[in-house]
This record gives sequence, C-alpha cells and structure tokens, in this order.
Amino acid sequence: MKRFTVIACWLLGLQVCMAQGPSLDVKWDNILMVSKSTPTLQVVGNPMLRRGALMHDGSFGALKDLGADYVRYVPWFPYPKLVVAELDAPDSGKTSWDFSLIDPMTIDFFDATKGHSVIINFSTTPQWMYKTDKPVPYAKDPNQVDWYYGGGTQLRDTTMKELTDYYARLVSWYTKGGFTDEMGKYHKSGYHYDIPYWEVFNEPDYEHNNTPETYTKKYDAMVTAIHQVSPNTKFVGLALAFEKPEWFEYFLNPANHRPGIPLDMISYHCYANANDQQKFDAYEYTLFDKADAFLNTVSYIESIRKRLSPNTKTDIDELGTFVSDAMRNQPISQAYWNLSASVYAYFFIGLTKAGIDVIGESQLVGFPTQYPDVSMINYVNSKPNARFWVLKMIRDNIKAGGSLVSTGIDANTGDDITAQAFVNGASKKVLLLNKRNKTIMLKVPAAFNGAKVSIVDEVSADNPPTQSVINGGAIEMKPFAVCLVTLN
Repeated sequence: MKRFTVIACWLLGLQVCMAQGPSLDVKWDNILMVSKSTPTLQVVGNPMLRRGALMHDGSFGALKDLGADYVRYVPWFPYPKLVVAELDAPDSGKTSWDFSLIDPMTIDFFDATKGHSVIINFSTTPQWMYKTDKPVPYAKDPNQVDWYYGGGTQLRDTTMKELTDYYARLVSWYTKGGFTDEMGKYHKSGYHYDIPYWEVFNEPDYEHNNTPETYTKKYDAMVTAIHQVSPNTKFVGLALAFEKPEWFEYFLNPANHRPGIPLDMISYHCYANANDQQKFDAYEYTLFDKADAFLNTVSYIESIRKRLSPNTKTDIDELGTFVSDAMRNQPISQAYWNLSASVYAYFFIGLTKAGIDVIGESQLVGFPTQYPDVSMINYVNSKPNARFWVLKMIRDNIKAGGSLVSTGIDANTGDDITAQAFVNGASKKVLLLNKRNKTIMLKVPAAFNGAKVSIVDEVSADNPPTQSVINGGAIEMKPFAVCLVTLN
C-alpha cells in the first residue's frame, strides 16, 4: 500500500510539473525566413597542435570528422616561432626565412579540412617591420608562450611594400610551390594548396592600435599583393575584437578603398564573459545576458552593412565564453562546458535569425595558459567536449537553405528554454537548449511522439550525444542541455 501511494504521488507530481512547465509549439507551415548560415569553428595554432603533442591526434581527428566549411586557421603571436616565417630582418645579404616549425601544423590543418573551404589568417606580422624604441625579442623555445611579441603602431616602411611582400611570399609558399626572397634566392616548398579565403590580420583595433583608416590602407595593399600570386582568393576584412560602429562605417564604404578592391566578407568577435568576481551560480544569467547584448549589436552592424555594401557577407568567427581568472586557474567543471555549449547554440539560433552567413565557434584547442575555457577538446583526455559535440550536432543537421518556421515556448517559468524549428525538404528538426542549471521537463506536441532526440548534456560529457525516442509527451532537459529533435 505504501509503495502504491509513493508511485501515485510521484505520478501526480510529474503531472503537476508538466502542467506548470514549458510547452513547445511549432507551426510547421508558417515559414519565417530561409537560413543562409553555416556553423563552423576557428583553429588557433599553438604547441598542443604540434606533431607529437598530447592533443595533436585527437584534435585533428575531430576536425577531420567534423567536416565543416569556412574553418578559420589562425597562427597567432603568443608563439612567434610557430607563426612567423621571417623572424629577423634581412641583413648582410642573408634572410631568416624558415617554415620548418610552421609547416607541420599548417599541413595537418590543410589535410584535416581537405574538400572544405577554409579561411587562412597568418595574423602576426614580423615584429621588426614596426618601429619600436628598441628591438622586440622573441622566445627561443617555440613552446614558450610569449605575450610580449608585439608593439609599435607605425610600419618602418610606410609604403607597405615590405609588409605586402612578406605576405605575398608566404602565400606563394603554400600556393605556388615557393618564392624568391629579398636577396634573390629561391625557396622551394612544393605546395600547391588552394586558399579560398584570406583574412587580413586579427583584431586590428587591438593589435598595433590601428584606426579604421590605417587598417583600410593595409587591407587594400594586402589584397592587391596577394591577388597577384593567388588570383582566385577572396578576402575577409576587419576581424574586430570590439564592435565599434565607426570601423564598419568607414571600412564598408567603397569610397574609402582603392578602385576594384573587393569587400567579400567582414568578420568580428564576441566572448560572453563572466565578471571576475562572480561565482559560477551567476554565470547562467551573465553569459546569456551578454549574448543578448551582442545580438542587439549585430542587428545594428547589419543595418550598416546593408546600407553601404549589401553584397558583403558576414562571418562572426570567434564566439565563445570566458570564466573568471580564479576559475581559469582551477580544473574547469563539466557544468561549465555544457553551459558554454548551450551559449553557442543560443548564438547560432540568434545569428541565423539575423541572417549571418558564417557562425564560428572559438576555438578547437585551448589549455592552461592558452585560454582553456574556450577549448573544444578536453585538454586532460584529448577527447572532444560538449562544445565540439554541439557544433557537430548543428553542423550535421541544420543546413543553409533550410527554412526557419514559427517556434514558441509557452511557459510560466520565464525564458529558460530556447527553441527553433527548421524545415529542409521533408526534414523537420528542432534545436532546443536549456539556459538554466536545473532539469526542466519540456512538453512537446502529440505529433512529436516517436521522434528521435540527440542530447548533449552532463550525461554525454565528452562523448557523442545520447540518443533516445520521445515517448510520453515530454523531453527531460538536464542542466544546460542542448537537444536536436528529428521528426519522422
């Protein structure tokens, strides 16, 4: 009798929970817009991607398995010997060109993304090209992080020929089999890769303190030089750290460029970060609030782009979340990885609605001292984490060209659940995410009975999404879960 009473009370409690909980409503015949968005990621060059490093095999294996387009590859300044091909200025008839440490990682990237479009960004200019009070040294150990390889706001060669010749040679190394250096010596690589897109520098509003005017002049000069050696390459401009309207107003105005300079695509970044004194309990609110603020900014930037250069595409190619400094110095919890994955799914829905072309998650590999909180590979076991699996789930199921249909959450509990349904031919799918650190039972329409559900949550952890079938009119969404429902 007691057992019967307990079961009856449990069933009654479940019914009450479902009655008060959120409900999903999808109107499949009410098409809102057609998606043109492609989900992808960026790969930042660092020591863990070197051959023989602990994270190398798992990371490049995951990248190849993902099969994404528009993958952004950024050899970046904290490891100068891994990213700069001419670390010392030509002197006494000799040059310092050396790709021996750069090639292995770069070739592994090309191999892992073979058959897919990529965006290449060797963002770090040799430091000796900038005027500084004294020479800027670089770490001799290629694995030693060096945050001080930078500085200077004015190129020593104001004609920019020194700058553009460097990049033309670098591009030639990978696309034309080699190049002739400043002293007339030929350097043979044997490489003949295609570079579909080249992004001109990274966060120029931060690095070398560019203005919109100085950056635009560098962009034009770079495009002109690279086009001469790789005429089919298209270009991505800006890659801004901060969404400053004056940059978009100036750069997207064709009148501010040389005649014939293409404005193929622009890019900029967003990290939904926690405030440094916050405890993790507050992250679920702070991170999504900052994501909302960014989405509002995107709408404003899109209005500028449509007015000045409507044929220019947009790639938001760094999307991530940050923890506080205190948390970054401790083992990062599974709950955080699921929250960060949920934030990317939230970005994807919001940016798809905004008509953004490319939606890039940051970044494949991070580890202690190198932004561990944005890694998509677990730096302890080298397995893809929840951030990777959510990207793969979206990439495999939601394609550009599909339609967004009217989707709503009827709830008395606020905006804890975000949902968007997509139709592509006979395919019907719904992307769902739980914004809160609690389990929520989401009621679904009767027509969803028998639908397949893939879930990334605390249970799946560093493994592929768990699979189930809806049976009973509800989906259990654990804290920060991201779900993909596929209807029969």
